[in-house]
Amino acid sequence: MDKKLLDILVCPVTKGALIYDKDKQELLSKSARLAYPIRDGIPVMLPEEARTLSLDEIDRL
Repeated sequence: MDKKLLDILVCPVTKGALIYDKDKQELLSKSARLAYPIRDGIPVMLPEEARTLSLDEIDRL
């Protein structure tokens, strides 16, 4: 994931910061409780494509 791209991307729902999860290839929004997938190196920033984060996952952020 390109650091410059990560610096400018925000959660489309909350406009908040995102956390890059390299292992799962996702961008995590703690405030929206969503995980946006990264497919073939491209972040998919559509709320309908995101999965909901569990409370355990949020606590680990």
